Amino acid sequence: MRILRFFIIRILLKRWILVLGMIILLFLANYLSFTTARSVISTFQGYQEIETLNQEGTFIANLDPNSEADFTKIEIDDTQKVYEYLNNNYTYALQVDGFVTSLHNKHKMEVPFNYINEEAYKINQFRLSQGNQLNFNYKFNKEEIPVLVGAGLATTYPVGSNFEITDPVTQQLVNLKVQGVLKENTHRSNFYAPNSKNYFNFSIFLPVNEEFIQSAGLDLHVNGLMDIVLLDSSKEKAMNLKEHIQENLGLEFNFFNQQENFNYFEDYYVNSLKIICTITFILLIIIVCLAIWNTLVSIRLMIKDFTINLLVGLSYSKLRVIFYSYFGILFSIILAILFAITAFNRYGFWLNKDSTFATYGIFGLISMDWMALLIVLFIDFIIGFTIVELTIRKIKSIPISVGVLQ
Repeated sequence: MRILRFFIIRILLKRWILVLGMIILLFLANYLSFTTARSVISTFQGYQEIETLNQEGTFIANLDPNSEADFTKIEIDDTQKVYEYLNNNYTYALQVDGFVTSLHNKHKMEVPFNYINEEAYKINQFRLSQGNQLNFNYKFNKEEIPVLVGAGLATTYPVGSNFEITDPVTQQLVNLKVQGVLKENTHRSNFYAPNSKNYFNFSIFLPVNEEFIQSAGLDLHVNGLMDIVLLDSSKEKAMNLKEHIQENLGLEFNFFNQQENFNYFEDYYVNSLKIICTITFILLIIIVCLAIWNTLVSIRLMIKDFTINLLVGLSYSKLRVIFYSYFGILFSIILAILFAITAFNRYGFWLNKDSTFATYGIFGLISMDWMALLIVLFIDFIIGFTIVELTIRKIKSIPISVGVLQ
């Protein structure tokens, strides 16, 4: 322990400004590595989830970003015509998220109402922790509507419970019955950015049928078209729908298959990853060089003390253990800081009552966070191994003799 304290205080930390700079660079490298790893993991998960849409005959709508949309001119009669045309000619998946309402719950979160039709429900295949799957065969305003609730609402609204609320899109009082509870951290990845996710821990999923759509207002009609998915269709039929929407609503939509969406995403995402990885790699090279140079310079400045320790029993194998202990402590502190920042960010969504990103996890971290931390730990192990082994090799080349004590 005395030798370890000697080397850390008298040699490794002797030039503390350089050590501080190395620690800052190491934290930046760890943070970039963590962010990149987590983003890649999230993207991989998104690709797996959306892959069901990546097949022939499936087309996803989005509003043309270059068009000039005037939503004030759209009338409810026009949108109803569009949905009548859809119901008569297409099989489509519709899911509209995020109509926020105030609903009592113990976490005091705002509750998003998410509307989903049967085709979209089949695609998502939501897993439940309790209860049964949704039923779409109900009569609007005549029967209670079965709903799914997020895990965060399960205590306040358990399976089988009923509650009344003014529906945000129909503005009518509806009677909802909790049919099932979604598993914790159930989410949906974005069609156009698979690394982006919305979490449904505090959402209510309400099944949408044709009767409900006809009773809904403009907000649901227009927002439903933004990401509508045509199934078992063709490019020609997608273009026919595009013309019908433009003729009735004055909105210009694009219809792409999911592979085209993936390609668009990859064009900018891969380039961003390359830039971040290049910066991280440069930082790691600088860190390795700085750590080795600082250690060697400090040893040369303390050559007499270093020689005495060698003469009284310090071996190069013990020196290797000392270096590994030092860098192990250093990396552990940085990982602990990175963990604390991540946990605080996750907890921040709860503090800010941001129900879209509030998640459950061990110490506040979800699976992708832990996986990213393990990747950073592996990178740190490689860095530490490289620094220590190169440093020991350089130290062995330093001429050590009793003459340095004179």
